[in-house]
Amino acid sequence: MPRSSSERVVVVGGGAAGIFAAITCAELAPHKEVLVLEKGPQLLAKVRISGGGRCNVTHACFDLRDFSQQYPRGERALIGPFTRFQAKDTIEWFERRGVKLKTEADGRMFPTTDRSATIIDCLCNAARASGVKLFTNRGVTAIAKDDDRFRLTISDGEQVQCERLLLATGGTRTAALGKLVESFGHFLEPPVPSLFTFHVEDAWVRELAGVSVPRVEVSVPGTSLREQGPLLFTHWGLSGPGILRLSAWGARELHALDYKFALRVDWIAGDWELEATRSAALVVNSPVAALPKRLWAALVDLAGIARTDRWASLSKAARHRLTSQLHNTQLQVTGKSLNKDEFVTCGGVRLSEVNFKTMESRICPGLYLAGELLDIDGITGGFNFQSAWTTGWIAGNAMAY
Repeated sequence: MPRSSSERVVVVGGGAAGIFAAITCAELAPHKEVLVLEKGPQLLAKVRISGGGRCNVTHACFDLRDFSQQYPRGERALIGPFTRFQAKDTIEWFERRGVKLKTEADGRMFPTTDRSATIIDCLCNAARASGVKLFTNRGVTAIAKDDDRFRLTISDGEQVQCERLLLATGGTRTAALGKLVESFGHFLEPPVPSLFTFHVEDAWVRELAGVSVPRVEVSVPGTSLREQGPLLFTHWGLSGPGILRLSAWGARELHALDYKFALRVDWIAGDWELEATRSAALVVNSPVAALPKRLWAALVDLAGIARTDRWASLSKAARHRLTSQLHNTQLQVTGKSLNKDEFVTCGGVRLSEVNFKTMESRICPGLYLAGELLDIDGITGGFNFQSAWTTGWIAGNAMAY
């Protein structure tokens, strides 16, 4: 690895934001040497596993205000950056390089191949074609600044110098992950998990593992937290976009509750009442509102209605109990998904310490910050990758000049 250069840019972190920034910088300034130092054994590790291995690249929302409102943290800060590089620009960027994206019913966008490898190959090929030098297993253990030059110490003892430095090291789940940026005087908002699933001990919930409901409303009594979206039963409790969105908006509140709280589920997600009927059909065999049969049977049981009861003989009180279960099932959450399964953290570099026109640090000239290292996180659906592309692109542009 070269050791010195007055025209060198170093990117620490080989994830989405770091690679995108490196490509942008190298394409605009081919005379500069651009290095990417990734501490792990592979580049773009999170891209590889995202979206179940399909990579949810971005979201098909092209109203900048609406798009920015999908970030529990970072909404206001991202409005300006999105005017320069938003979802439509991401789509065009990949299409110019031969990768077409498709839009699913909920707005999520994936490569038409349904393979994250397509995105990884595209990014790595673009990086190499623009002259970016990619290094894995190269962790940075310390950074010092002498006048206008940074001096990086690599895990193997080697030192690299540069005039412009981008930190795109990802979420700061542990103190060690944030020590590099803190060494320059930046303040880190405390990291807590975001986009996690809920543990529910109720046996009937776990027995429904694999069942999905297209649209429910979930809320936490005693708070303003309320979200709608699909729900998925799992072997440990509840997941799905509706749950993940609730966890994102409630990241700090639910952390303060130690992830032990009451959860209310409205399976119908709106105003709806059971109508009286003289049908001779068994209640348990007649799901309403297109609810999955297994879920409907569980709700019938919870309402205290026998499996042999028929609609024609159902009492007013029984109808009331069933309606209540449909709109107001109460569950007790006892924990969250394990940290290793969480892709996003709430927390990171305080946004007031960053110039979002360039992504340059307001504290240390020549230092740039992008991606999940910032106190920015979005709901599920491609929003977190879009903030990575956008902040990486802006940083890459700024470092090129």
